[in-house]
Amino acid sequence: MAPRHHPRSTFDFISTSMITLNPLRWGKQYESLDFNDVVHFDTGEPIARIGTVGGGIVGRDLRVAHKAREALLEVPTSELLQMCRKAAELFEKETLPVGDSQQTVDDFIHQQSASTGLPEHMCRSNMSKNSFVLSNMEQILDCLTRGLVLSILSKGYGEEGRGVTVSYQAQTPILGAILPNNSPGVHTLWLPAIPMQIGLALKPGSQEPWTPYRMVSAFIEAGVPSAAFGLYPGGHDAGGAIMAKTARSMIFGSAQTIAQHAGNPKVQPHGPGFSKILLGDDIVDDWEMFLDVMVESVLSNSGRSCINCSGIWASRHTREIAAAIAERIGPVDVRPPSDPDAQLAAFTVPAMATGTYAMVQQDLAESGVTDMTAEYGEKLIEREHCAYLRPMVVHADSPDRGVAAKEYMFPFVSVVECPQDQMLSRIGTSLIGTVITSDEKFIQDASRCVDIDRLNIGPLPTNRLNWLQPHEGNIIEFLFTNRAYQIEPMPATASV
Repeated sequence: MAPRHHPRSTFDFISTSMITLNPLRWGKQYESLDFNDVVHFDTGEPIARIGTVGGGIVGRDLRVAHKAREALLEVPTSELLQMCRKAAELFEKETLPVGDSQQTVDDFIHQQSASTGLPEHMCRSNMSKNSFVLSNMEQILDCLTRGLVLSILSKGYGEEGRGVTVSYQAQTPILGAILPNNSPGVHTLWLPAIPMQIGLALKPGSQEPWTPYRMVSAFIEAGVPSAAFGLYPGGHDAGGAIMAKTARSMIFGSAQTIAQHAGNPKVQPHGPGFSKILLGDDIVDDWEMFLDVMVESVLSNSGRSCINCSGIWASRHTREIAAAIAERIGPVDVRPPSDPDAQLAAFTVPAMATGTYAMVQQDLAESGVTDMTAEYGEKLIEREHCAYLRPMVVHADSPDRGVAAKEYMFPFVSVVECPQDQMLSRIGTSLIGTVITSDEKFIQDASRCVDIDRLNIGPLPTNRLNWLQPHEGNIIEFLFTNRAYQIEPMPATASV
């Protein structure tokens, strides 16, 4: 079928005055000579302009990055944790200075939705997620450090309680991050740097600058030294300078981007999750009991997150399972972003949607692969300035089918038929693995599987995270190194 074409949208957007976002160079706003427009995803109208910097400016600033950590070390960790709680409240509930404007919470939601294509209720959900992590930072760090006294991270050494001196050495004065456009929820990953007294050099996404700008404003309003923050909007050279000049950095991107940094201890890459649900032989005959878990895992956040489920594996009933999921999500259609029932986010670059759909069509051409959502209408919906992809469920009769290893940035899932004793060796790398079973041997095998990063045992949706546990690598271990540290008292000197 040909894609549906819609005329210029009549989607509602609550207009706010044009806002200018300037780069932040260690707490000081910088007046750029060059600006980029942030445009409404559906109308193409400018809603903000961002001052940009080049790699040269970023490189010069990073020569004095040590001052960011020095400023944070002047504030006790206990006070920084209190500031985190205050920043969480400010971020989620209050009007804040952002760029050259005072930004209300509603302004933030409207602006973020307008530039990213995310429905507004998803923007609010991601806002709450970031606020929750920030307000519970003390408990999160206690779990991630296994109860380490946080002053040891500041001082570099201390007593752990067993009469042995322990030492953790910061590997960098700042954490660099090249931030994405696809989902505001990923910003939870860099938030712990501040209470650990590590500064931040962030390159905001061109379409989603809103979260880093508002979060940095909340931190500063809560009392965190402004000298700890660098915000560097710009092109690839700005991001390249951050990656090249920082000893520790995060990057978000495609599988190809992640492969470029594989094995580099200076970079923590975050990309596709290829998260999966495995149904054990002991429960698969009762698969209907877990249909809600499967649907939520696929559809939440419009399928944009690495924690969304892209594969459901079972040894039998796979066509029935695929058909039931398709019945639930296949009818989902485009709604205005202000609609509380909107479940689909727009592709703000239409070519990404058309290119993705072309790849899916190639997947469907393979023998043994069936589109279970074909009866629910056209999937590619094109507008003047954006496009949508409606949910798709495909059935693969074997893990040998190429689609079994695919992940796309919309609600897309492959239901794969595979014997239980082959699943763990065939699923490939999976950020989240939800294994629904009571089979102790299967649970034990899954626990030993090196291809699953975060393991859920039982009917837990893949998108429900426990923030007290590490996400795709422990940030403590990334920023600090545990080393030997011995102290021998100096002998008394002879008096003169």
